[in-house]
Amino acid sequence: MQRNEIVGRLHRRLLDESRRRFVEDVRIGASYVAVVLEGGRAGLAARLKEAVGTEIEPRHDPGCYARRGADALLDRLVQGAGAVDRALGLAAANALIHPAVPGEESDTISLMGLRPGERVAMVGLFRPIVARIEAAGVRLTVIELDTAEAERRAALGDCDVAIVTATTLLNGTLEGILSELGRPRHVALIGPSTPLCGEIFRDTPVTHLGGAAIADGPAALQVIARGGGTPEMRPYLRFVNIMVPRS
Repeated sequence: MQRNEIVGRLHRRLLDESRRRFVEDVRIGASYVAVVLEGGRAGLAARLKEAVGTEIEPRHDPGCYARRGADALLDRLVQGAGAVDRALGLAAANALIHPAVPGEESDTISLMGLRPGERVAMVGLFRPIVARIEAAGVRLTVIELDTAEAERRAALGDCDVAIVTATTLLNGTLEGILSELGRPRHVALIGPSTPLCGEIFRDTPVTHLGGAAIADGPAALQVIARGGGTPEMRPYLRFVNIMVPRS
């Protein structure tokens, strides 16, 4: 796969619908951005921590986006000049996908079926779930942007389970990570930014998408506007897990 191929698929999949929807509100915070479409359909995406402070901030005035077609924001997913632009594009995509709020959350870790002795590669540190993963008796390797290439390749090539942050869609590293995998039995792309659109991953190693539905849009927007992150926003989200369909 080529770099950014998956976001290109997502853009093409949603483009027609985006031309029929209008933007109601946009919030740009220190950790997340959110896009609200007509009818209250909201989506969010994380800001890349490594990009904060390295680029000119876009306008934070929601009024400059209101009543524009959703395609104007979705296009930023593939045409955006900066990290915030791309995050706005992904948030628009998630608003268009608009997963239903589940009555009961499924458990992301349980769906992985971790077994003692298995090798787990975690791309991006998910601190809240590390203890549960290690308690399963697995051998966990955390891969960050500054991980040495040899160590990264070895961990990805030998893992039984890979857990990958959805922000790899924003920094253009997802396709490279997937290409370095050996033959893992389970590959999960997780985090509130995850686009819950299984068909764009159908021919990839990804088997599991773990994202979020927004249960209380106004409250989540307030958290984002004041710079809060996932822990502060968690009460207003419901985690959603889907398995990627195979042909």
